[in-house]
Amino acid sequence: MEAQQDPEPTDASETQPPPPAALPARRRGRTALLIAVAAVLGIVGGTTTGYAIQADRPPTPLPPLAQQGLGYPAKPLPAGEEAEPLSAEEDHQVRTDGDLRELLIPRPAGVREIAPDWLDNGWVPLRSYAHYFDGGGYSFSSMLENGTRRIAGMAWEESGGRQGNLVLVQYRPSINAQGPAELDMLPLGMITRSGNAGDPVKGTAKGRYYVYDADYAVDRPRFQAYAAAHRGDVLIKINLFDSEPISKKDIRTLIERQLERL
Repeated sequence: MEAQQDPEPTDASETQPPPPAALPARRRGRTALLIAVAAVLGIVGGTTTGYAIQADRPPTPLPPLAQQGLGYPAKPLPAGEEAEPLSAEEDHQVRTDGDLRELLIPRPAGVREIAPDWLDNGWVPLRSYAHYFDGGGYSFSSMLENGTRRIAGMAWEESGGRQGNLVLVQYRPSINAQGPAELDMLPLGMITRSGNAGDPVKGTAKGRYYVYDADYAVDRPRFQAYAAAHRGDVLIKINLFDSEPISKKDIRTLIERQLERL
């Protein structure tokens, strides 16, 4: 009997079943979109519910003022009656709404009044003020935008040759904050000299006065002192010029006297 021969080996790839077909890629964009929509709906729904609950609650009374007696008048008036207007001592605006020239301090004793071309019957035209005090056309348009209302001024000369001038610049109430900001930025708008920080004016937040060394660029030595401060809506500027040194007391006394008048 012939020996039975083993069958020839076959390739493994022929006997194994074919691999399954590749599954389609899962679409993630739709899931992310559904989550985002759900989150937005949750926020909107929560906000709407919160407003509805708050609207049904009674209003919460405000706490009492820390400082009492701020109301005017102190007690409600009967129907048809009006409160008496405040006096100048009680309302600062009553004083400054009058003739601004009357708030200028009297000129120092023993001096004579002078009338420079920038001064007209106690008033300083805005264009003249911009030219002589703040540097020309740009300052003119800037002051118009900042709500400059009017400017009163005076100028004098003493027997020894010392000269001085004083101006009061009043600003209008305005939604434009640049006017009040210009007052608070004193003395940034003035001509300063290196190394002179000035001295603070007592009773003010930003007021300062300055005494400068002589300027020898002219024919004879010229000393200068300057003071600036503001009270309410009025800005004060004072200049002194002399061929002799000017003491701090001289310029300080002038600015303090003018502040008292306001």
